[in-house]
Amino acid sequence: MLQCQICGNDIDSRSTCCPFCGSEQNVDKQQEKKGKIEFRQKNINLEAGLPTVGQALSRLQRELTTARFEQVRLLTLIHGYGSTGKGGVIRVECRRTLEYLLAKGEISELIFGENFTRRHGAVKNLLMRFPALTRHPHLNNANKGISLVLL
Repeated sequence: MLQCQICGNDIDSRSTCCPFCGSEQNVDKQQEKKGKIEFRQKNINLEAGLPTVGQALSRLQRELTTARFEQVRLLTLIHGYGSTGKGGVIRVECRRTLEYLLAKGEISELIFGENFTRRHGAVKNLLMRFPALTRHPHLNNANKGISLVLL
């Protein structure tokens, strides 16, 4: 048995496609011998360095492109919530951009941090497909300063 490169579910070592998430499996011999393949997710802090909104949105686009190239399936975007507690401009614009990308089909799923709970329907489905997410540090924290993006 091996683990899917994307969702982390156990799959038959001869499988070329994961029966859980449908991703194609490219297993090299070293990973096959180890019997374990890493879960591909990445955390991106868009507010690091106190960028302007334009800089944060440019970084968002670069990171999405890089993640696709690296075959990362899930991104946790840290965009902050704003020091006033009312929601920062970077958060608002990042979420607006992500909703647009979702509507265009450039990302497959979008979950805002405040909805990233085991009770939320989309999250239940996500946790079944990606069991490694049960250890995600923001699960059940209602963190309005993050968004999860499934590519």
